[in-house]
Amino acid sequence: MRITIVGCGAIGSRLAAAADAMSEVKRIYLVDIVKEIADKLANSLTKAIVVDSVEDELYHTDLVVEAANQETAKEIVPKVVSRGVDMMVMSVGSFVDDDYRRMVFQSAVEHEAKIFIPSGALCGVDGLRGASMEHLDSVELITTKGPKSLAGVKYLQDKGIDTMAIKEKTVVFSGSARDAVRFFPKNVNVAATVSLVGVGFDQTKVTIVLDPAATSNSHELRYKGVFGEAVAHTYNVPEPNNPKTSELAGLSATAALRRICRNEWFGI
Repeated sequence: MRITIVGCGAIGSRLAAAADAMSEVKRIYLVDIVKEIADKLANSLTKAIVVDSVEDELYHTDLVVEAANQETAKEIVPKVVSRGVDMMVMSVGSFVDDDYRRMVFQSAVEHEAKIFIPSGALCGVDGLRGASMEHLDSVELITTKGPKSLAGVKYLQDKGIDTMAIKEKTVVFSGSARDAVRFFPKNVNVAATVSLVGVGFDQTKVTIVLDPAATSNSHELRYKGVFGEAVAHTYNVPEPNNPKTSELAGLSATAALRRICRNEWFGI
């Protein structure tokens, strides 16, 4: 199997290292807007080479993994699936635009390409997926993060919120998943995943809490419907090289990559 990884940051580097250790993977193509970062990563691996763009090896790759950002995902996913190549998307918030999402998913069907979305830093998505086969009354996601995890968010800056100055637990956002993904593109990708699996971006309620005492990124997923009611609470350790995301996000991506490469599907 040949894999292209777009984005050589914390998650991309972890996935590249995992792929490098898999016997199923024969070649890894690395793409990053900063070529030096890709070169450094490639030099630490045995199966990796750096290419200038996704298109360079698209006819020779079996799977493209996006581990960059929403803008990059929106650009490359249509190109990949229209060539009939499978795609794993980490920046799930890129699917918040309904017309774009429908176009991409339809193209994937027409060209027999698969789109994989890992569960990310959130437990309970499997149950939500099953529960969504019948009517769901409500789906709510409550995310709690520390000041560093929410630092630099333009939405908060525009509202005059200094994350480092807040001294007590404070709700900094409450609204739809559509708005949460738009205003917090690097912080709540899980809200997009929950929306796609459950009741959609407009009907999914998201609350973001800033807690100066938080030592972990917390996600509480609540949903109820015909099946009954469920609550899944995940307390995540922040990813060492990127406190805006969680350690479990990287682990989930690695597990998804392994399942895809080995064609092993447990708990589906």
